Amino acid sequence: MDVELLSETQKELIRDTWRIVNQNQIHHGTVLFTRLFELQPDLVVLFHYHSAPFSSVQECLTSTEFTEHIRKVMTVIDAAVRSLDALPSLEEYLTSLGMKHRATGVRLESFNTVGESLLFALESGLGDIFTSDTRDAWSGLYAIVSSAMSRGWRRDPDEQ
Repeated sequence: MDVELLSETQKELIRDTWRIVNQNQIHHGTVLFTRLFELQPDLVVLFHYHSAPFSSVQECLTSTEFTEHIRKVMTVIDAAVRSLDALPSLEEYLTSLGMKHRATGVRLESFNTVGESLLFALESGLGDIFTSDTRDAWSGLYAIVSSAMSRGWRRDPDEQ
């Protein structure tokens, strides 16, 4: 994993702010996905459970199945935060996750929109604590995670 190094100060900013966000993962994850669907409303059709697509963004956001998806996304973020000192250990998992996203129809450029949505959710939840240095730290972490997922997305599914 080509880890664009995060400074110790950036790691501490990430850890400190994640402790706050992590107290209410579902709320912050819902803010993230609400923003994602505002920026890319066509993504909602990728989420369907029991073979029926959602008729609206609100229906998707309030479904139990989607809440479970939010929980999974927040768990990935939590894993990245917990692995700040050993991010290469997540390489295989993240590339696999990128491959899964491609298989479900996610476009590569949507990873950028997810990053924007994550920063929006963090800023919304943290208020004044979300300084420009904090934004830079989280942007750096997301770039590392997204880069690994993008490698997986680009990988030939027959190549293992």
